[in-house]
Amino acid sequence: MHRRQISSIAHTRHPIAAPLSDDSVHTLLDRALPDGDARLLDLGCGSGTWLLRAQDARPGLRADGVDNDPETIAAARRAVDRAGLGEHIALHAEDAAEFVSPHRYDLVLSIGASHAFGGLLPTLKAADGHLAPDGCVLLGDCFWERAPDRRTLDAGFAADEYDDLATTVDHVMAEGWVPLYGHVSTQQEWDDYEWSWTGSVARWALDHPGHPDHGQAMEAADAHRAAWLHGYRGTLGFVTLLLRRAAPPAS
Repeated sequence: MHRRQISSIAHTRHPIAAPLSDDSVHTLLDRALPDGDARLLDLGCGSGTWLLRAQDARPGLRADGVDNDPETIAAARRAVDRAGLGEHIALHAEDAAEFVSPHRYDLVLSIGASHAFGGLLPTLKAADGHLAPDGCVLLGDCFWERAPDRRTLDAGFAADEYDDLATTVDHVMAEGWVPLYGHVSTQQEWDDYEWSWTGSVARWALDHPGHPDHGQAMEAADAHRAAWLHGYRGTLGFVTLLLRRAAPPAS
């Protein structure tokens, strides 16, 4: 079973592929989206859930979503077509880091996709290249709630993989970005996400006892659950920042 297939199953009941509740997503989009008509770009859009939620909040929105998984983009297109939004949302199966558009965007989203760009600051640089004047970036990424211990490192993380929250924000500001809003995912949001992730994969395995991938799916659920509960739970945090470029100094 391919890793992307496992991820698709894991997010069946939690289509926002990040530890964010529906209320948090609503609040973040309400803060981030400008009034009236606007253009939105989602770099690493996955199943297109953020695009659909944004369109629901701002019917005049024009949006593009980019993801390098053709199967995920195909599923997103089906969801967009079911919602009757094919004229408003365009989806692109390509590397988000290589995406080129004739448009500039009022809001660029990248939630939990910094790995596609090589880290937090390269993600911001890529988003900046697509922004309209006075546009904003909505960026979601991990940080250390506390210094990682041996159990967290044994779960597959590196100590220098992330910084603490204050240092993360300091790095962003040092690149010329001004935080306009932020949301730190709660423990409840994390737990809901992880129980949903592991439970959805385990449910699939139980529902398909004769499938060749049954054992691999159950192993994936068990390994992820163990890494979370015995490793990074309470140590790994997630912050979503609404950012805007600082005004250039007056001449």
